[in-house]
Amino acid sequence: CILVYDVNVQKTFETLQHWHEEFLEQVDPTDPETFPFVLLGNKVDGGSSRVVSEKTARDWCASKGNIPYFETSAMEGYNVEDAFLCAAKTALANEHEQDIYFQGIPESISETEQRGCAC
Repeated sequence: CILVYDVNVQKTFETLQHWHEEFLEQVDPTDPETFPFVLLGNKVDGGSSRVVSEKTARDWCASKGNIPYFETSAMEGYNVEDAFLCAAKTALANEHEQDIYFQGIPESISETEQRGCAC
C-alpha cells in the first residue's frame, strides 16, 4: 500500500494515521504489523512552503515498523521511479505471505450459477 501526503500541507500528514488504519481494517491482513506500506512525501519542489519535516515523516515510519519513506516531486519526476520500484519490490517480496481474501465473495461459482442468470 502506498500512502501519500503533501509536505506543504500539515493536514495531509495528520490524516496518515486514519488512512493507515482504514486500509488495514478494510483489507484485514493476517498480520497487520508486517503488512507492506510505503510512504511518499510529495511536492518537495514547493520551496519554502514546507511544513512537515523529513524527520517527522521518518519518525512516523519508524513507529509503523520502519516502512520505507521517499520524498518525491510528481511535477519534476524527482524520486518517483525509485519510490514505485521500492513499492513493487516490496509487494512482490510479500505476495505469498500477504494473501488477501475478501469475505463474501465466493472463490468458485456453483454449476447452477454458471448456466445462466439466477434472476
